[in-house]
Amino acid sequence: MPLLTVNNLKKVYTTRFGGNKVTALKNVNFSVEEGEFAAIMGESGSGKTTLLNILATMDRPTSGEVILNGRNTGSIHENELAKFRREHLGFVFQDFNLLDTFSIEDNIYLPLVLAGKEYGEMNDKLKSIAIKLGISDILKKYPYEVSGGQKQRTAIARALITDPAILLADEPTGALDSKSAGALLKTFSDIHKDGQTILMVTHSVKAASHAGRVLFIKDGEIFHQIYKGNMTNDEMYMKISNTLTILLSGGDLSE
Repeated sequence: MPLLTVNNLKKVYTTRFGGNKVTALKNVNFSVEEGEFAAIMGESGSGKTTLLNILATMDRPTSGEVILNGRNTGSIHENELAKFRREHLGFVFQDFNLLDTFSIEDNIYLPLVLAGKEYGEMNDKLKSIAIKLGISDILKKYPYEVSGGQKQRTAIARALITDPAILLADEPTGALDSKSAGALLKTFSDIHKDGQTILMVTHSVKAASHAGRVLFIKDGEIFHQIYKGNMTNDEMYMKISNTLTILLSGGDLSE
């Protein structure tokens, strides 16, 4: 049984002025297995951000369902959603979403503090994650005192400290230089090898080439996917690039 299943997902927005209806997603179907590293790619306006928001329970679909760990997220009452997110979902955002008035350590602790965990348990978890992510030496610093790459590794630590069923990443390399982005992608590969399920939305072909599967979304629908199999990252990069070229030119992927 897949860890995440998306069935016939549809999202229609009504514009504030004029009452026009805009279909952001239509008939989206896919699943993610436990331990998989999947990426979603698409142009701006393709629906990938709307999809991620629904998967993150930040938005509700118009119809269809999202099943995570056997539970239909659409049936979760509003006052339970924050707890559900803490217990099942980890988030990594392009702009880090760190609190500048909190130390790196306290930023990472935050989800566990909100969950009412004891300091000893939090500290034990933090030590092992900080070593794995190479941030042990910056824990007492503040976000404005560290690099972009260190901020993003802090965000990953904050996401992982709750042992989420799935890690949702929204353009995680978007705010990083090429060197920091490369280091971050290696970090993602390492935590995936440790068994973490990852679903990443990205524009970056380089980022997507680290995933085991890439799904392409266009006009609100998943319409193509690539499995990495035995391909190297470089081979996957070329496969994705060639696919995007065909898609943008309106070519036929079945040829």
